[in-house]
Amino acid sequence: MPATPPSSDLILHRLTSSDCEIKLKAIREVKNQIIGNRTKKLSYIKLGAVPALAAALAQADADSASGSTLIVQSAAALGSFACGVDAGVRAVLDAGAFPHLIRLLSAADDKVVDAAARSLRMIYQSNLAPKYDFFKEQDMQFLLSLLKSGNENLTGLGASIVIHSCEKRDEQNMLCCAGALETLISLLDGSLSQRDSSLESLAAILKNNPEVVYKFVDLQNGRVLSSVIELTKDRYSRTRLLACLCLICVKNSSSCYLQDIGIKAKLIHILLELLDESGQVGDSASFAFSSLVAEKEDLQKLAFEANAIDKFNSHLQNCALHPKRLEGIFLALADLCSKLECCRSKFLSLQVLNILVDSLTHDDANVRTAACICLKSVSRSIKNLSAGYFMNERIIAPLVRLLSDLSTSVQVAALGAISNIVIDFTPQKSTFMECGGVKELIQLTKSMDSSLRLNAVLALRNMVFLADKMCKEGIFKELTVSSVASLICDPEPSVQEQALALVCNFVDGCIDCVEYAFAEDGIILDAVARQLKKSSKIEIGIQGMYLLSNIASGNESHREAIMQLLFSKAENVSHSFFYQFLQSNDSCLRTSAVWVILRARQALGQIITFGDR
Repeated sequence: MPATPPSSDLILHRLTSSDCEIKLKAIREVKNQIIGNRTKKLSYIKLGAVPALAAALAQADADSASGSTLIVQSAAALGSFACGVDAGVRAVLDAGAFPHLIRLLSAADDKVVDAAARSLRMIYQSNLAPKYDFFKEQDMQFLLSLLKSGNENLTGLGASIVIHSCEKRDEQNMLCCAGALETLISLLDGSLSQRDSSLESLAAILKNNPEVVYKFVDLQNGRVLSSVIELTKDRYSRTRLLACLCLICVKNSSSCYLQDIGIKAKLIHILLELLDESGQVGDSASFAFSSLVAEKEDLQKLAFEANAIDKFNSHLQNCALHPKRLEGIFLALADLCSKLECCRSKFLSLQVLNILVDSLTHDDANVRTAACICLKSVSRSIKNLSAGYFMNERIIAPLVRLLSDLSTSVQVAALGAISNIVIDFTPQKSTFMECGGVKELIQLTKSMDSSLRLNAVLALRNMVFLADKMCKEGIFKELTVSSVASLICDPEPSVQEQALALVCNFVDGCIDCVEYAFAEDGIILDAVARQLKKSSKIEIGIQGMYLLSNIASGNESHREAIMQLLFSKAENVSHSFFYQFLQSNDSCLRTSAVWVILRARQALGQIITFGDR
């Protein structure tokens, strides 16, 4: 009969034993129990095992045989706690193990160095890992020494530090100036692990940085770039993926690189093939594909011709998809359908929309966000919007529920999809109102989060676009005059701009609609006047002018009100904001100001002339 394993409490007691052998055995037992077992990790974290391990690591003598073994096992256990579990990373950092692990990289014993490096690599896989300061000369030299060490674990750690911490352009430039590019390129001829670490680090340094990309492409007269292109044919799928990511960074930095249609098509085909891979490679392939085709109509057309939508649809039929893979596929489809109607038509013809709508209620917030982003992209189809294709309860009801989601990212993404769908190009928008959508939007206009306010106002703006009189009345009554005036004077200029556009759509149409601007003694129009006089943002001026232009299309009293707003008797005409708009260097602002003149010419002629003969 097998022996019963000791209880967790007993092991924890032994971790703090003064007897080295007892402590070592306990450390090994903890390590063996938590490997690949998230539940066990969390259990031991709650019991306080991590501080005990950190203490064992700090107190052991690396120069003695027993101390060295204790350090190796402690570091391995700490790395296991940090692997794939943010709570574990936080516990390791809070226990103060990080500086001790860094210190041990300089130990004389290679086994100690390797164990510390492996543990640190686990920590650097998490976003919680400390940011590395590339601007400190000592830190930069230490990083370069890791990359040049020849030790696989140390070079891997150095690469992990670059991947985790190199996010800003000045950090990329600093690494480039320090010679990191050349050092990483030398690792392309190393082991499989070093090659992959090099490619991933290079992608981090090259991303969105044309200057660094230019230097990279020019290295060794282009031979380095050719080597990376060659690695897209490698036998190992992860290497192929990482090589593609490097090339995508090069391609995205400037249209002058990798112009050959053969290379573009090759990247698309490789990434579509990698979707079939299991694990992280297959999960990451769709994100790489998304980055490749985003905002590039030519690549989207190539992907369409390569049957990319069919490929993604085939994977979506698998009900057991990992959330990360599902998220990536939706984001890839979103970018693929962002510009071309043929892609959107193909998407809808394959009934992918049903899977997409079902995913709006997925347990994973990232999947819900991606599904909303994809729906926003697909709903750009004017043909299908005009036919009311998306304005049905099966789509609208779950979207409206997402407006009260616990995740702000989900709320913003849902607002983006709703903003497209409610345009609808039809006057009847009852489905959205019946599902409680307007109430939710109005509630979000009062949010403390400016991104929610902005997107909620934008959705209301589109909701009011071409809406019939009854629909406008219902929304305006629920929104209230005071709320509209407050939004026009919002602290965020972007919200002010969209609030003006919202009112512009409200007053567009019949004369009765123009009266919205004059409700409750004209507090909305007063708010508009205040913003136009004090705002320096051109976009606010443009929206304000189009709003006043719509009001001036009303009756004589409406035009008189606009003239009084534009030309105060107490104000010199040449100093008025309207005169400044007419003299603006921005053609769009001048044009919008001229529209006000054209709409209100009769009243204008009674007040002032501009070169009339």
